[in-house]
Amino acid sequence: MSQTFDIDQYRIKDEPYYQPQANEVELYQAAYRSRLPVMLKGPTGCGKSRFVEHMAWKLGKPLITVACNEDMTASDLVGRYLLDAGGTRWLDGPLTLAARYGAICYLDEVVEARQDTTVVIHPLTDHRRTLPLDKKGELIAAHPDFQLVISYNPGYQSLMKDLKQSTRQRFTAFDFEYPSAELETAILAKETGLDAETAGKLVRIGIAARNLKGHGLVEGISTRLLVYAATLINDGVAPLDACRMALARPITDDADIRVTLDHAIDAVFA
Repeated sequence: MSQTFDIDQYRIKDEPYYQPQANEVELYQAAYRSRLPVMLKGPTGCGKSRFVEHMAWKLGKPLITVACNEDMTASDLVGRYLLDAGGTRWLDGPLTLAARYGAICYLDEVVEARQDTTVVIHPLTDHRRTLPLDKKGELIAAHPDFQLVISYNPGYQSLMKDLKQSTRQRFTAFDFEYPSAELETAILAKETGLDAETAGKLVRIGIAARNLKGHGLVEGISTRLLVYAATLINDGVAPLDACRMALARPITDDADIRVTLDHAIDAVFA
């Protein structure tokens, strides 16, 4: 039994707000014109996923996103046979759907997946642009519109969680960082409607926390968390409470680091 699938459900209808930091939009468009695979590297919550969403919207292409994890198998990506009342039927996985119907496939935090899982993407990232479905005995030639995008946070690299060189060297790459203070303030104001003065104060707290990375914090306060704090403040939550709830408490359980962050929050909003 063949499955019916509507790729249009993965098209992004409304423009996702994204503020470029440099010429990444133009460079991504160049990569897409040649259907080159793209790798995005950067810290948590700095805008990698939003960038992919924005580019999919800008290019008018459907976007299929996969949140990678250590339990994900190759079958989770390419598909599997299922049993139902009529017998067995094949169900395409997200990677297969994207390759078959011409979507951008975005593997978010790809290093979380096992290396024996990620090798299935290799034939799609070179001149072959094919995906073998061994269990089904089918070789899919990727749709002309298909593109593969992966992302990960280099700050979480380890010997057990890293991309092999045989995978890395199949991708073009972008380095993402948190925006400058001025740009991040503008992003917060645009994204949430918060006034620029309060948005700037939130950014100051974020920068202070990022300076603690490697000195008690594994990761600093992301732009995403700053948006959460701004949203709470807009809803009438007191700034001190909003900052503790959205900025300090999520990123650490260390009592001393919490005190340091609370002092920074008090200093900014006192």
